[in-house]
Amino acid sequence: MPTFENPAADADEVQTALRALAHATRSIDDPRQIYSVLGSLASAVASMSQSLHQIASFHDGGPRKGEWVPEVSAKARSASYRVSWDLHRAGEMVRQVGDVIANAHEAEAMLAHHREFPEHSRPTTPAADHRIGL
Repeated sequence: MPTFENPAADADEVQTALRALAHATRSIDDPRQIYSVLGSLASAVASMSQSLHQIASFHDGGPRKGEWVPEVSAKARSASYRVSWDLHRAGEMVRQVGDVIANAHEAEAMLAHHREFPEHSRPTTPAADHRIGL
């Protein structure tokens, strides 16, 4: 269950859920589920983008009273800047991926899936032949 308060535990849960989804989508038995899956993925990717930006923002600001800060050294400031830069970049890339998934989700809405059932010949009886004019 999501905690909404423990980012490490929630990230572990996301990883497990995505692994399960990767397993479940190896073979899709009902293509009507694709629309729902794409909608959920588009939403999840938007949340992932937001999370990446929020984590990066932790490294954006300078030291604030009473908050956690990295050690004070040139090497630490450089690493903090790099983390911020890479996570903001990743957040933007993921946002763009989400846009593409949302486009696919929209296109999927135009598809109608149905099963093809084999045609079976109907047995004919003399009464049935008479009704259809044979």
